[in-house]
Amino acid sequence: MRFCCTTGDAMGMNMVSKGVQNVLDYIQNDFPDMDVISLSGLRTTGNFCSDKKPSAVNWILGRGKSVVCEAVIKEEVVKKVLKTSVSALVEVNTIKNLAGSAIAGALGGFNAHASNIVSAIFIATGQDPAQNVESSHCITMMEAVNDGKDLHISVTMPSIEVGTVGGGTQLASQSACLDLLGVKGACMESPGANARLLATIVAGSVLAGELSLMSALAAGQLVKSHMKYNRSCKDTSKAASN
Repeated sequence: MRFCCTTGDAMGMNMVSKGVQNVLDYIQNDFPDMDVISLSGLRTTGNFCSDKKPSAVNWILGRGKSVVCEAVIKEEVVKKVLKTSVSALVEVNTIKNLAGSAIAGALGGFNAHASNIVSAIFIATGQDPAQNVESSHCITMMEAVNDGKDLHISVTMPSIEVGTVGGGTQLASQSACLDLLGVKGACMESPGANARLLATIVAGSVLAGELSLMSALAAGQLVKSHMKYNRSCKDTSKAASN
């Protein structure tokens, strides 16, 4: 059994759990022989939710906020800023993020490193870091547009689980970050608007991160940059001079 609820600007798992408990109690009055096997503190029954685990059901039905973010990057920017080409980016994305992930049997992981960005924002804004698992479900798409000159990039994220009230959002530093983003607390005019905006910020940040890493891969700069700026260098004076 899967319960779907609207929780306003809260991420809402505690709210849902309390509601589900009441629903089960109500049903059990009419069906006293019904066995309630499991209802844990932060999860609905039966693990079909599915919380803190990768699952096809979250990709298909969504969970939390479902967001699609897209952008068109001009050819000049791809060449001068990202130091690569539109055709190279499209090729790397197809072979790495799509074909490579399919061969690996990825479940929601058709991207370069969405979880890096999701984890960072979750920690900074007081979300549940463990929910990075399903919130990082993402498919990154790239294609050449405008006669092959420019790049169209999009990220599809079906299960971003965020809230702007409750839980860790009340901590001082996390509350300050939410305030900085303009999404702190509950939206009185349109309940849920702040949480939806935070989800779009997550997706937009993931898109930027995907574009950055994929450009480094296409240009062959990823390993070189790690070797140059490796923070494990014991000679700090040498690292600083380099």
